[in-house]
Amino acid sequence: MVKQEGITVKKDENFSEWYTQTIIKSEMADYTAVSGSIVYRPKSYAIWETIQREVDKKLKKLGVQNAYFPLFIPEKYLMKEANHIEGFSPEVAWVTHAGNSKLDERLAIRPTSETIMYPSYAKWIRSWKDLPLKLNQWNNVVRWEFKHAVPFLRGREFLWNEGHTVFAKREEAEKEMKDIIKLWDSFCKDYLALPSLVGQKSEKEKFAGAEYTWSTEFMMPNGKAIQGPDTHFDGQNFAKAFDISFLDENEKKQLPYQNTWAISTRMMGVMFAIHGDDKGLVLPPKIAPNKVVLIPILFTKTKDKVMKVAKDIEKNLKKYDGILDDREDYSAGWKFNEWELKGIPIRVELGPKDVENKQAVIVRRDSGEKIVVKLKDITSSIDKILEDIQTSLFEKAKKALYNSIEEVETISELKKTISKKKIGKANWCGKIACEENIKAKTSTKSLNSEFNSKGKGKCFACEAKSEYVTYFGKSY
Repeated sequence: MVKQEGITVKKDENFSEWYTQTIIKSEMADYTAVSGSIVYRPKSYAIWETIQREVDKKLKKLGVQNAYFPLFIPEKYLMKEANHIEGFSPEVAWVTHAGNSKLDERLAIRPTSETIMYPSYAKWIRSWKDLPLKLNQWNNVVRWEFKHAVPFLRGREFLWNEGHTVFAKREEAEKEMKDIIKLWDSFCKDYLALPSLVGQKSEKEKFAGAEYTWSTEFMMPNGKAIQGPDTHFDGQNFAKAFDISFLDENEKKQLPYQNTWAISTRMMGVMFAIHGDDKGLVLPPKIAPNKVVLIPILFTKTKDKVMKVAKDIEKNLKKYDGILDDREDYSAGWKFNEWELKGIPIRVELGPKDVENKQAVIVRRDSGEKIVVKLKDITSSIDKILEDIQTSLFEKAKKALYNSIEEVETISELKKTISKKKIGKANWCGKIACEENIKAKTSTKSLNSEFNSKGKGKCFACEAKSEYVTYFGKSY
């Protein structure tokens, strides 16, 4: 039997290699013959199912219904909204043939679904009574334009949801914007144990076709920021492009207001990267498919006694989707290392002396702390420890995020901050030309601007009046 070695590099010395080894050796993903497209192995797909399930519950409470629209988009549809297609045109993969026959019209493989959904919306929406229309779909999308794929974080095909909602009034749409960004922020905190910077994207960085975009931004261990789930206020832009209109209560024709929003499998990669350590994955208990692994320490003379108690304990671990690792062709030490690599939050060790003393040893994956507990108290102890692990992971990530932020007052200071693999926080004018100048001089871009802060004095990068308090950094 071939045994797999553990992680051979340190996270803070070679993050890229550490990340690759971790997600492959932990059996979260595997590469395929299609560049930039990965296999989501059962362990990662189980996490995605939890994300789907929990997010879906929250969306349904907001009145959102699920639907499904085609994968293929006629070229004439894709070209209808100029700003939108300009933003996505380099990323579009096209179907040009069916068998040996050339198609009369090219079909785009969806990079996002606005242009296939909204012709239907134009048919379905006639009256104010048809609004609001709140549809969501869980699907896959293809975006082809990039040079270096990173599993989960940046791929040519990935999984996500697409929310596409329509409202009669602007204030209704903007109310949903607040609801959705709050949902994203709380879900990432509560389930993934991930804090983020929540704010508004710049004019240059907003979603193509939107009036404005709100995003969550996360700080990776290699000093790069990465955008998480977001929400876009599209205003009436798509309504105009796709002839979506309705008669209001006074029988007057009106254009509706629209939002789009999404969370993707990227967040699994962010979670793996931020919480993981030199031993491999560290999974937050609320998202881990298996929260506990029980490892009996087996010797020939005492094996039967230990296994009898282990089987009894196993019954109590069902609510944690617990695993009993009773394999005899692996040493206990090997199994410890394997489950640490795979990130299971709690390991329970049970040896002959533990059986005699009616106890077990609980080992925390996040800290390595060993806790001796009586067998009669094992489930109550696990409950408390799982809760503490979840909280501790969030607090550790939160501390790392805010320790990575430095206030800067000049481009020179931003360069120094970036060289330390940190994020710059600055008073900024928000102008596209200024952002392009910042990028040219520092190789950074704006991440987002704080909601409740207004810039003071002059822009840190030019002489214009400051309008925003904005985060800048290198980004995926």
